Amino acid sequence: MWGVALAAVAVGLSNFAASIGIGMSGVDAKLRVRIGLIFGFFEAAMPLAGLVLGHGLAASLGAASASVGGGLLVVTGIWTVTQGRRTTTASPSAASQPSRLVVAGAALSIDNLVIGFGLGAYKVPVVLAAVLIAAVSVAMSLVGLEVGNRLGSSVERWSAEIGGIVLILVGVAIAARLF
Repeated sequence: MWGVALAAVAVGLSNFAASIGIGMSGVDAKLRVRIGLIFGFFEAAMPLAGLVLGHGLAASLGAASASVGGGLLVVTGIWTVTQGRRTTTASPSAASQPSRLVVAGAALSIDNLVIGFGLGAYKVPVVLAAVLIAAVSVAMSLVGLEVGNRLGSSVERWSAEIGGIVLILVGVAIAARLF
């Protein structure tokens, strides 16, 4: 379960970074609830879909399932680090309309589909993993709003890279069967 917890933190960091950008434009209670609900929905639904697919394919992959799942997490982590280096800030204007938040929530959770698949191939409990990932992501989103409101872009810049590195480490540990 440590692998799921670390993956939850790693994927939550992308929401943390986006929320910092949104928080720089100012936050109120309505925006906090909206972000929590939208980001939470996508952060639970995408890994849940990936976990179900991963569980289904784990049997056919047999002994290679841990290596495949770990490899997917490593590749996702490398992609996250690469994207984090390319992107300097999240768009604060995403908070202005609910439709933009839905698009942002969906875009931020695409990697969760792959992560869910990787964890599903490792045979983790599906519902528990989806709930844990969603809860951590919502919490990190709300913290990100407050950090953005106070600190600005200096913290946002590194969160994607940190999340990617954690995913790489979790992927290596899963592939090496350390969890």
